[in-house]
Amino acid sequence: MQYFLKMNKQKYFDFQTETDFDINSFFVNKTNKEAYNLITNTNFNGNIILVGPNKSGKTHLSKIWQVNNNAFKYSNNLHKIISENQNVVIDDLFDKINEENLFHLINYCNEKKLKILATSSIDLFEYKFILPDLLSRLKTFSYVYIKNPDDEILVNLLTKLLIEKQFIIKNKDIFSFLLKRLNRTYEDVYNLVKQMDKISLEKKQQLTISSIKELI
Repeated sequence: MQYFLKMNKQKYFDFQTETDFDINSFFVNKTNKEAYNLITNTNFNGNIILVGPNKSGKTHLSKIWQVNNNAFKYSNNLHKIISENQNVVIDDLFDKINEENLFHLINYCNEKKLKILATSSIDLFEYKFILPDLLSRLKTFSYVYIKNPDDEILVNLLTKLLIEKQFIIKNKDIFSFLLKRLNRTYEDVYNLVKQMDKISLEKKQQLTISSIKELI
């Protein structure tokens, strides 16, 4: 991503790049294979809770499931869901949760034999429920986890994000350099690429190991 403005130090604009949620762009390995297999199994008729770290691909998998299962996205819009009479995807289960509405939603979907996929960054048992019956309903869901990233995932995620930012990496040693210093979290990779993009645009130069040293 290169914007050549006539200034000594290029101003950084935080443009949002379009995220690719196609099934073919989801990288599968041992850390997420179990989750991927369950989410993409269109013959599985049970409800699912997908748990994983922030930025680990939960939304990507939920988009794939949503397309494959003709699902409607839930965001405390119970009456809209009922009128649509479709399968339901809940991205970030505990974000601004209305427990009573969610309880009724699960009951409705069970009655109509509709499926639910919910994603979360925290485990079900870490959340303090007001309605015990809601916890009981959620315990009937099938649980699947995305694990913390390994080196293979980190390299592929770095590559994907850098391509989305339209970086050209000529020195492949950059990846080895980063892997030795990166914290093993998805969020750290996203934050690092954002900072790399900022440095590259401001200085109007290709990424080098020396420029990356300023960030980590």
